[in-house]
Amino acid sequence: MALKIRLSRAGSKKRPVYRVVVADSRSPRDGRFIEKVGLYNPLLQKDNKDRIQLNLESIKEWISKGAKPTDKVARFLGEAGVIPMPAQGNNPKKAQPKKKAQERLAAAEEAKNQPTPEAPAEETPAEEAPAEEEKKD
Repeated sequence: MALKIRLSRAGSKKRPVYRVVVADSRSPRDGRFIEKVGLYNPLLQKDNKDRIQLNLESIKEWISKGAKPTDKVARFLGEAGVIPMPAQGNNPKKAQPKKKAQERLAAAEEAKNQPTPEAPAEETPAEEAPAEEEKKD
């Protein structure tokens, strides 16, 4: 049985509160769990001590038994010093345009760089005509 330490949603509509639970990975998110090991209230300010409440002894025991925390819970445990802080998920490819857009950009760039076959040469006048002379009153 694969155990996960994960968040389970509770609270009312538009007022979420999450329980930190140990559950079988195959059970539903808000379904059956083995033990409740903490609480997370995202509506509180980040510096509030009641925002994240964890039973660290119980969590350490479950981790020693093979339970794996999810990404969000691993971040909480890293801040608490239970496990090493996980690396932030930085995906540099996410901001790049998709395949068709890249093809269009490449085609536009190629068309821009190729000279036109018979472009007329710009004629530069040898002498510019003088501006209109001031009218005399």
